[in-house]
Parts: sequence; structure tokens; C-alpha cells
Amino acid sequence: MLRLQSISLVQFRNYVQKDFSFKERIVGICGANGTGKTNLLDAIYYLSFSRSYFSRPDSQNVHHGLLGLRLEGQYELQHETRKLVCIVRENNRKELILDEEAYKKFSDHIGILPCVMIAPDDIVLISGGSEERRKFIDTLLSQINKEYLARLIDYNRILQQRNSLLKRAAETGTTDEALWEVLNSQLSKTGNYIFAERKKFLTRFLSLCGSIYQRIAGKEDGLSLQYTSQLLTDNFEELLKATRQKDLAVQRTTAGIHRDDLVFYMDQSLFKTEASQGQRKSLLFALKLAEWQTLQEKKGFTPILLLDDVFEKLDEQRMFQLLQWVCTETDGQVFITDTHAERLQKQLAEINATFQLIELGGNASDT
Repeated sequence: MLRLQSISLVQFRNYVQKDFSFKERIVGICGANGTGKTNLLDAIYYLSFSRSYFSRPDSQNVHHGLLGLRLEGQYELQHETRKLVCIVRENNRKELILDEEAYKKFSDHIGILPCVMIAPDDIVLISGGSEERRKFIDTLLSQINKEYLARLIDYNRILQQRNSLLKRAAETGTTDEALWEVLNSQLSKTGNYIFAERKKFLTRFLSLCGSIYQRIAGKEDGLSLQYTSQLLTDNFEELLKATRQKDLAVQRTTAGIHRDDLVFYMDQSLFKTEASQGQRKSLLFALKLAEWQTLQEKKGFTPILLLDDVFEKLDEQRMFQLLQWVCTETDGQVFITDTHAERLQKQLAEINATFQLIELGGNASDT
């Protein structure tokens, strides 16, 4: 069992200093736009991943006009009390401390206190470029497979080195052939591992997404989800050799698992061009809830679920089905934000959920 019992925010986003205690498993957070609802969820996410959900640099999470920030969370994990502190100092140096012991590598923390967030801009997962979908899969796999995370970090480092070599070759007109061979060998070896793990994992995961989509939407809609990779049909090392001239011309590596994607179809047509707004939102929730369910199965306990402004995404019936599932059919802790306290209270009352309601006022700096 995983529970966040309390959190303290110091100089984080619009909070100067604020403490919150969470007494119930279901926590509703209400307030007008700008009162700090999303920032509170992002602080919870920050403690799980040592970074903002919204890809902001650490300096942009510091309260305007001040220097440094501090987040502290008190957790119960599998009946043990855990204390996590994240500090960003004035020089932007970051520290992550679990139970009074500082991490040497932040990547060691990934997956210890898992959480899943669903936010308004997440629709880019459906409509945006392949980078968004790779990031989604990598974030999930990194929480359940430490080796995957280590290899992914290695791959990105080697890829950066190879791209630097390509730029130097374009500037000087010569290539360090020995280094070229070493980087190709390292990139393909690491990339082959990542490809194999993605392929194995996505076979079941995409099937699970389809089942959850049907549960949310109430029908299949001819949905088909596929993993695409150049490595499905070609050998990685041979690909790197074949694309050498192209890579030199554009000064970057054009073949590899950093080009992988998830492709969604509806009745044989591209989903993002044919789907309605409701269908897109249903698929987004299916992907995120499949992530949440997968983490639950792999970890042996339910990760924290952060639902930001979800009432604007789904109609009332789908919202009822979603809340009934995540609030009453699992033992996971759920945080839900909404601008309308009455609407949130009504929805949670309809599913007979016991919940805590936190109402944020106009000044999130109150202590």
C-alpha cells in the first residue's frame, strides 16, 4: 500500500510556504484557476520523479523572485513510514533525500514511489509527435525495469556522441573511423536491448489499452494500436551503415529506436485524423489507466493517481464510470482537482466514496 500522508511546499511555483495533510484515500482539491491546484499535483509528481511533470527546468519551479525550493513528503509504503525531501538550492543544485539518505543518482529513485498523472495538455499524447509517445513508454518502463532505465540513459549519451561526431565530420570533412565503429557498435547493442524490451512489453500493454478504451467508451470503435520501429524489419548495425551518407548530410542519426512510435488506427484510418474529441479523450484515459494498472501489477501495490481537471475531458456518464473504477475498485490513493467543489462532491457522493475536500483560496502563500 502506498499513501502520501502529508506534503510541505516551500517556494514551489505559486506557494511561498504551505503544508497539506491527507486524511482520506480520495482527496478532492478545489479552487478557482490560479489558486495552485495543478501546482500541488505537480509537487506530488515532483517527489516521485525528482522533476516537474511539465518538463520545466528546476529554476522555473521556484516561486517568482525567490531563490531555491524545498518539497517534503511523508509516506506510508507497505506499512513503513518513509520521508522524502527534494531541495533545489540557490545555485540550482538539486538534492533528493529518502529517509535521511541522499541519492547519488536520481535515477535510483524512479519507481520507488510511483504515480501516474493525467493533465489537460496530455491530449498531445494522441495528436502530437512520436517523441511524446516514446517518452510515455520510457517513463513507464523505467519505473518497472531499472536495467531499461540504465540502458536508455546510455543510449541517449551514445546517440549524442554520435551526433557530435557527425557535426565534426561536416565541419572538417574527415571522420574518425575507429570512433565511428565503436559508437555504431555501442549504439546498436544498447538499442537492441531497448527494442526487445519495448516489443515484449507493448504486446500486452497495447492489448490492455484496447480493453480499457472499450470500458470507458462503451464500444470498440474499430480501434487498433501498433508499435512501429525500424528494427522490426531491419538489423540495427546494418541500418547505421546504410544511412551513413544521409546521416553525414543532415548531421544527425536518422535510424534507431529513437524513431520508434505508437500508431493508433480507427477502422484502418489514422485515429488522430478520424476520431472525435470524445474518442481522443477516451484513448488518452485508456493509455494512462493502462499505465496505472500495469504499475499496480508490477509493484504489488497501487501507485498514486493524479487527476487534474478531468471533468472538462469526459461527459458525465464516462466520468462516473472512471471515478467508480479508480476510487472504489482499487485501494489506490487518488487526488482529483476541479474548479467546482459542488460538482466534485456530487460525483464522489454518487459513487459512495469517502473523501477529503481541500478548498484553495486566492492566496496559496498562506501558512
